[in-house]
Amino acid sequence: MILTKLTHDAHRHHSKGFTLVEMLLVLVILAALAAVVVPKFAGRSQQAKETAARSQIANLEIALDMFETDNGYYPAGSDGMNELIDEPNNATSWQGPYLKKGIPIDPWGNDYVYEFPGKQNNAGYDIMSMGPDGRVGGTDDISNWDYQKRD
Repeated sequence: MILTKLTHDAHRHHSKGFTLVEMLLVLVILAALAAVVVPKFAGRSQQAKETAARSQIANLEIALDMFETDNGYYPAGSDGMNELIDEPNNATSWQGPYLKKGIPIDPWGNDYVYEFPGKQNNAGYDIMSMGPDGRVGGTDDISNWDYQKRD
């Protein structure tokens, strides 16, 4: 009976915690899972922001086209999109505001770049998000002329 009790107590004392090897094994498994999973989700937020910028540019195009249909011209200049919200003095049949929530900023917190007449779209207007770097130029810019070329 005493031998059984000693064996039982020794076994119970040994099974109370994890060994260092067990802990290291768990850490290695977690690191391996993180190495596989994190890169897959890291690009998703950037992709979502790019999709949101394209969607906002499409909405701006619709508002600008509605403005042109009503008034016979597109708003001019780099700040012309303000005419989608505030009625200009020379508007003949302004039916705005053409954007219910105001002029949006891009997903990276920058203003959209608008230009009429467009340099890229000679017969129309240019709308561009400067992308994550916040500068004009480079491969991260999202614009209505690149968007139209892909369609």
